[in-house]
This record gives sequence, structure tokens and C-alpha cells, in this order.
Amino acid sequence: MKSYSILEINDVLKGVILGDTIQNITAPEQLEVATNTEISFIGNKKYEKLWASSNACVAVVNEDISIEPGENRAFIKVKNADLAMSQILNLFASPMPEFEFEIHPSANVDATAVINAGAKIGAGCYIGPKVTIGENTILYPNVTILDASTIGKNTVIWSGTVVRERCHIGNDCIIHPNATIGADGFGFRPCPERGLVKIPQIGNVIIGNNVEIGANACVDRGKFSSTILGDGCKIDNLVQIGHNSKLGRFCIMAGNSGLAGSVTLGDGVIIGGSASIKDHTTIGSGAIVGAGSGVTGDIPAGKTMLGYPAVEARDALKQWAILKRLVNESKK
Repeated sequence: MKSYSILEINDVLKGVILGDTIQNITAPEQLEVATNTEISFIGNKKYEKLWASSNACVAVVNEDISIEPGENRAFIKVKNADLAMSQILNLFASPMPEFEFEIHPSANVDATAVINAGAKIGAGCYIGPKVTIGENTILYPNVTILDASTIGKNTVIWSGTVVRERCHIGNDCIIHPNATIGADGFGFRPCPERGLVKIPQIGNVIIGNNVEIGANACVDRGKFSSTILGDGCKIDNLVQIGHNSKLGRFCIMAGNSGLAGSVTLGDGVIIGGSASIKDHTTIGSGAIVGAGSGVTGDIPAGKTMLGYPAVEARDALKQWAILKRLVNESKK
């Protein structure tokens, strides 16, 4: 079991210690359930009231903390407790699963594939013709990379993921289990003789660097040209990204949200959980779409939208207040 003194923890955080404790710290944990050998976090002043009943021996706190740690307890004051939490979680993280072989004997690697130095390929993987796997990239068991696709350096692809033909993934990416990159876009047209006719999807997917894609997410290939995810995008579990959509840099999509085809997101757009975005819609840089909202038209940069259909947040709140007042009056 890993354990650290408060001084060893602070060597990493470079914060200011307030109070003291003789306890060795064995794990990070939530304030409400932490034991007296665990470290916790107060990232918002509204959680200060939980400290008195918590058993944690140490809390990482923001510089504006207004309470004292108490006897044999301590705070580590930092500029941003949430970011400091990520450093502590890294300290206590378990090691990644180990590989006995760099390329497992049961992996099927085509003779024309290029596997660069330090790459690891797990049991049951399939690597198709003319695929390139970058340096130090890890493919966990049962990953499929189809023909002429490329994976950059230092990327991790977890079990069950399928990367279809001619798709390209950048450096330092993480693709979580059972994600599908490059499935056919949802394209059909009615035909009097044959019902619904499938429209061929002949494009691909291009994913930038430092992108993370959650479990069971789907990024469809373009009907023509490419579906594109810019550098630094973070895609949650169970997200759908439709064909020919284009995401700028550092976009966030929370779980169960979805883009229909040919949606364009600027840089830094945030899409809340279960939000849905109509096809051929453009959302400007820095815009926010609230959870459960339905976007049916373009959104200017920097706007926050709520509701179904989505309107500007302040208008949505006014509408909800009016509806609530009407309901209350009808009960009188």
C-alpha cells in the first residue's frame, strides 16, 4: 500500500501547509467518507461545513479557505484544489496492466503494418494491412485497427475498440473500451422501388492530439471528406458524433450527448449531458449547451443555451419562472 507524509504530498503540490498531522496518508477520498489516514479536497466554499464531521486528516483547499483545520489535522492551501486533486490521484494510481509480450502471439498483425518502437499490442488484437502504430502506443487486448489507419505516438486504446479503415488518430490520445471510430454515418434516402436506400459513406475520421474518447462512444466517418475532432477534445461515454461533424480544439461533450451530421463546433465548446444538436448547425467558440437541451439552430460564440428547444439561458430561466408561477396560481 502506498503512503505519504504530508510533507511528501506537498513536495508535489508546492502549496502552503496550515496546521499539522502525524498521520501517514494512505489514500484520497471524499470528505464524507474519508478515514483518519486519508486526504480529501475542499474545492468550493460551500463544502467547508463538511470538514467538522469529516475524519480526513488532511484536505487540499483553495487559498480563500475560511476555516481552521483543527487538532492533528492540516490543510494544504493551493491556487486550485481541483487541479491539485489530479496530481494526488496520480500519486496513488495503480500501475497500468502489464504486457508479457510487446506483441502478443495471438495478435494478428498484417505483414504490411508498421509497428514502431515501444508499441505494445495485446492478445487478440487485429492490425490490418498498411496500418501504422506510433512509438510507445498501447493497444489492449481485442482492439481492431483496420486497413490503412494510423495511430500516433503514446496513445492508449482500450479493449474492444474498433478503428475502421483509413481513420487517423493523433499522439497522446486515450480511447476507452468499446469505442467505435469510423463506423458508417447514418445516411439513407427513400426510394419508391427499394424503400430506404443506403448512401455510401466513403470518408474517414481524423482525431487530433491529446483527445480522450469515452467508453461506447461512436464517431462516424464522413459521407465524403472527414469527421474531425480537434486537439484536446474530451468526449464522455456513450456520445454520438455524426458524419462530417467538425469539432474545434478543447471541446467537451458529456455523456449521452449527440451531434447529428455536419455539425460544426468552435474551440472550447461545452455540450452538457444528453443534449442533442441538429444537423448542419454551427456552435461558436466558447458556447455552452446545458444538459438535456435540444439545439435546432446556430449559436453565436460565447452564448449559454438551455432548454428544449434551446434558447439563451437567461430567457430559459425567465420562461421556467413564468411557468412555475402559472402552475402555482392554477392550484389556488
